[in-house]
Amino acid sequence: MYRLPTLSAFLVVLATATFSALAASAADPSHSTPGVQGYDLVSYHVDGEPTRGNGHHVSVHDGVTYLFANEGNRKAFERDPGRYLPAYGGYCAYGVSVGKKFVGDPDVWKIVDGRLYLNLDREIQKTWLGDVPGYIRKAERNWQAIRDADPASL
Repeated sequence: MYRLPTLSAFLVVLATATFSALAASAADPSHSTPGVQGYDLVSYHVDGEPTRGNGHHVSVHDGVTYLFANEGNRKAFERDPGRYLPAYGGYCAYGVSVGKKFVGDPDVWKIVDGRLYLNLDREIQKTWLGDVPGYIRKAERNWQAIRDADPASL
C-alpha cells in the first residue's frame, strides 16, 4: 500500500537530481566545445601559425573555453584577451560580411591590423583576400545585427 507513494517520491527526487545535473553540465564551459576548435589563439600572433592547444593550459573567457599550447600563451591571453580573440567570435569573416555565421576554419586565417580573422575554407579566403578592407567594413556593420542570432536562422 505504501509502496506507490514512496516509489513516486523516489522518482520525483531522481528526476529532479538528473535534470539538475544535466543543467549544471550544460552551463559548465568545461563540457563545451573549445573555442576555435581547440587551437591556441596566441600562437597565431607569436608563432605566425596555428598550433593546437591542450587540456593542460586552459582559460575560460565569456563562457568559452580556450586551450593553449603552453602556460606562457595562456597567461598572455589572460592578460589581454581582446588582443587575441578572433573577429566575429571565430565565425567566417567573409560569411559575416554577407550576413551569415559559418564556422571559421582555424587553418584558414589572416591577421589584419593585429586582429585574427578566420574563414570557412581556402576558396572563400581567396574571395575575401580580394577586398579585405571592404569585407571587414561589411562584416563590422552586419556583426551587430547577427551576433546573437542562431547560425541556422540566417
